[in-house]
Amino acid sequence: MADLTQPTLENLATLIEGIKTKLNMANTAVMRPEDFTLEHYEDLLYLYNMVQKKTTFSINEMTAIVEELGNMRKQA
Repeated sequence: MADLTQPTLENLATLIEGIKTKLNMANTAVMRPEDFTLEHYEDLLYLYNMVQKKTTFSINEMTAIVEELGNMRKQA
């Protein structure tokens, strides 16, 4: 297992993929690792850890997580 405390692009990809997998996201194309920067790594790590600890998510929780991820995405 990689040391996720280190903000690298590889770890960022691991975080994003882990979140997508845990949330069973249907449209995973909207959340690609390259859409995020290391600037938000700490926040993504916190979100990743939170998501990994939970077994189920309410609709409201899913919405909040997806909105938070949207706020962290690179602006076009």
